[in-house]
Amino acid sequence: MMTAPKMTAVAVLALMGASLGSAALAERGMDMGGMGDGEGRGGMMLDQFDTIDANKDGKVTQDELAAFRTAEFAAADTNADGALSAEELSARMLQKMLARQGARMIENMDADGNGTLSVDEMGDGPMAGNFARIDTDNDGAISKAEVEAVADHMGKRREGRRDMKDDQDN
Repeated sequence: MMTAPKMTAVAVLALMGASLGSAALAERGMDMGGMGDGEGRGGMMLDQFDTIDANKDGKVTQDELAAFRTAEFAAADTNADGALSAEELSARMLQKMLARQGARMIENMDADGNGTLSVDEMGDGPMAGNFARIDTDNDGAISKAEVEAVADHMGKRREGRRDMKDDQDN
């Protein structure tokens, strides 16, 4: 059985491995299904660099890196038992992904530059432009059945594209 310090070290290494793996993917310009930063090469690593650089001198020291690792572990260890469960790791990863997505939405949609989104800046939403196409019975309302039909249609289109790609790969 592993001791608590060894489990902590393993968990910290896993966290850092995941962070570095994400940074490596970002460095290669890979899209990670909404987890990439959209800036291409190294953008995600730069985001982490600025967070790790506690004194903001443009350099990261071993002490700053150690402090960052400790803080990341503590933030993920929500039950403070000195170990990270799969649930804690997943929750922390989701929290970070959602924070990046929120910041990206502000950056992309904040027309007046005040750092927040108004109702007008948020727009009409994802279905507004397609309302008439989704409302197949033209009754001026979208039923759950109509939304399910659209979702089913989109799923079949994705499957068809996947099948075509598989055929091309073979």
